[in-house]
Amino acid sequence: MSAAVSAPTTPPTVTPTAHASAASAVLPPAGSRAGIVSYPHDITAFTEGLVYDHGVLFESTGLYGESKLRKVDLASGRVIAQVRMTADSFGEGLALLRGELFQLTYTQGRCFVYDAETLQRKRELRYDGEGWGLTTDGTRFVMSDGSATLTFRDATTFAPVRKVTVMGGQGPVVNLNELEWVDGFVMANVWGTNALVRIDPDSGRVVQTVDLAYLPEPRRGATDDDVLNGIAYDAAGGRLFVTGKRWSRVFQIAKPWGVADSGR
Repeated sequence: MSAAVSAPTTPPTVTPTAHASAASAVLPPAGSRAGIVSYPHDITAFTEGLVYDHGVLFESTGLYGESKLRKVDLASGRVIAQVRMTADSFGEGLALLRGELFQLTYTQGRCFVYDAETLQRKRELRYDGEGWGLTTDGTRFVMSDGSATLTFRDATTFAPVRKVTVMGGQGPVVNLNELEWVDGFVMANVWGTNALVRIDPDSGRVVQTVDLAYLPEPRRGATDDDVLNGIAYDAAGGRLFVTGKRWSRVFQIAKPWGVADSGR
């Protein structure tokens, strides 16, 4: 499989918007390891990809006719700027590399590349199959497609260079969704569950499963799709942020990332 690069024909418009509230501390239930700090999150955002950078969250949201790329102030939840995708695009995973944002689409096989400062679209990459989650280790991309396979991609061409099957204690771990590179490991949402898995990128072995069912998210279960999805990491501060589709909060979770350390 190869990847082709092309320029966008009609760059989307970047528009400012606003959504403000204050951060608050949330006490976890008995049995959790530490207090949780939470921040406001737009309940209309169908979160597919999440990236942290210097106090800002970049967020890719999904659904046809509603997909966007957003730049959000973490502390207040205010949307600083956003790009609306065309009605035929379903936004998916998101990664930041060398000052550019890379946004997957669900079934179009198109990865849109934006300037991270201005959110102006610069070019487009192509890939085969479905796009779910995306992250980077700083030199290459790691992509999920809803299966148990992670695909490593060239940072320039987006061509696949390696694949690994993610294996837990009971076999392949399917429905891998949003991804984040965290201290040398890949963290992944397992779609439709409250689980994060921490994956050895070389072997594909799950080295930790984190159960986030204890998070006090008031909107969980409002619809079948309002599930945990979205992981962002502040490497300098050692902070992990998680949220869900149409959730009202982004949660900051202290190391070692939750209440469970058992392999999946």
